[in-house]
Amino acid sequence: MSLMFALLHDMFFAAIPAIGFGLVFNVPVKALKYCAILGALGHGSRFLLMHYGVSIEWASLFGATLVGMIGVYWSQRLLAHPKVFTVAAIIPMVPGVFAFKAMIALVEMNSLGFSDALLATLINNGSKALFVIAALAIGLAMPGLLFYRRKPVV
Repeated sequence: MSLMFALLHDMFFAAIPAIGFGLVFNVPVKALKYCAILGALGHGSRFLLMHYGVSIEWASLFGATLVGMIGVYWSQRLLAHPKVFTVAAIIPMVPGVFAFKAMIALVEMNSLGFSDALLATLINNGSKALFVIAALAIGLAMPGLLFYRRKPVV
């Protein structure tokens, strides 16, 4: 029962920034609920995969691909561009904590001097943030590349 509560908690608090960024990007008011649903589904799927031991990079790739697939489907049904739904829904999965820890390690290396522990922290958190961002970009672009091809994949 606690996993279900944690999942619903995670999905609810992922839907809020998806709506907020939808407002920032001037998404039509009728489409904000779709942004919220996609943000919740993407972040929730990443949460579940990470709960069962999948790394954050692969879980983010799956979550972003899920958001992209559903966004392409909704865009065809609702006659809107897929980015209307997907971009605001992807932003809650951006790895801000890892990027922040990498930047703090870099600032501490600048002010306190070089140390192996700070370098390891910088490389670990920086590479994790870069790989998660790359996974989000690839996952968001993959459905468009598969569905809007002029030539068949095979």
